[in-house]
Amino acid sequence: MSLTLAHFSDVHLGPVPLGDVLGDFRLKRLIGGASWHFRRKALHLNANADLLRADVLAAKVNHICFTGDLVNIAAQAEFARAAKWLAQCGSPADVSMVPGNHDAYVSAPFGTGLGLFRSYMQGDGQAGEEPFPYVRLRRNIAIIGLSSAQPQSLRKAVGTLGKVQLNTLAARLSDLGTRGFYRVVMIHHPPLPSQAPPRKSLTDAEELAAVIEAEGAELVLHGHNHRSMIAQLKGKAGITHVVGVPSASMVDLPGHTSAQWHAYSVSRARGQWQTRMLVRRLDGAAGRFVDGRSGILGEDL
Repeated sequence: MSLTLAHFSDVHLGPVPLGDVLGDFRLKRLIGGASWHFRRKALHLNANADLLRADVLAAKVNHICFTGDLVNIAAQAEFARAAKWLAQCGSPADVSMVPGNHDAYVSAPFGTGLGLFRSYMQGDGQAGEEPFPYVRLRRNIAIIGLSSAQPQSLRKAVGTLGKVQLNTLAARLSDLGTRGFYRVVMIHHPPLPSQAPPRKSLTDAEELAAVIEAEGAELVLHGHNHRSMIAQLKGKAGITHVVGVPSASMVDLPGHTSAQWHAYSVSRARGQWQTRMLVRRLDGAAGRFVDGRSGILGEDL
C-alpha cells in the first residue's frame, strides 16, 4: 500500500503593514518591509496560497510537509495571522513543518512567534522549545524535521544546522534505516553545496551531505530558492533524491516559477522503495492548479 505526501514551501503570507514593521522596530524589519512593498507583494499573493491549500486538501494526501517561510519579517502580528492559515491546512498530526529564514528573520519571543507553530514542529510524544531534529512515524515512513533558520545580519539569508543537529540526525537516520523506514528529511535551505548563492546558502551543507551519504535517506525536501530543483546524492545506502519546490504563493508571470506543490506516492516494488512525484502548478490564466510533470524519481525525473 502506498502512502501519499504533499510538499509546499515559501508561502510568504501577506500583508506586511507599517505597524508590523515599526511595532518592534529593527533595521532588518524596515528593509524587509520595504522589499515587501516595492517588490514582493506583487509576486506573493495570498489568493494563490489559498488556492494551493485548497488543491492540496482536495487531493486527500496522507500527510503534508511544509518547509518554511510562512511569514516575512517575523513580526508578532504576522505569526498570529499565519497560525490561523496553517491551522486550515490540517491538524498538527497531519501537517509537519520546519521553519524558514523569514520565520526567524530577527530574534523574536518564542511564545508569540515560532511557538505558535510548535505543535506542527514536534516529534511523536515530544515537547519543548528545541525539538530539532524531530521524528514522526507515519506507517512505514519516517519524517525528520531539521531547522536551518537562524536570525542573520542585514544582507544575509543563510541557514545553519550546527553540530548537535547533524550528530543527532546521523544517529536517527542510521536507526530508522536499520528498522526499515522510508526516511524523508525536511529542511528549508537547499541541503547540498552550491545549490544556493553564498549569502543564501546552508553554511554546513557539506557536513549535511556527508551525513546523508554515510547514513542514507530516501528523500530530502526543501524550499528557499523559489524554483523547482531535483538532484541526487549517492551514498553508501543508495541514492537520496533531493527535491526543492517553488513558492506556494508566486504569481504566474514570465521570469518566475508559478506557485507549485509536489505530490509524492511512496511504495515498495520488488523489495525496493519507489517514489512517484506529481507536480501541481498554478495556471494563472485558468485561475486553478493543473498537473505538471510527473514520474518516478530516479527513472523518469
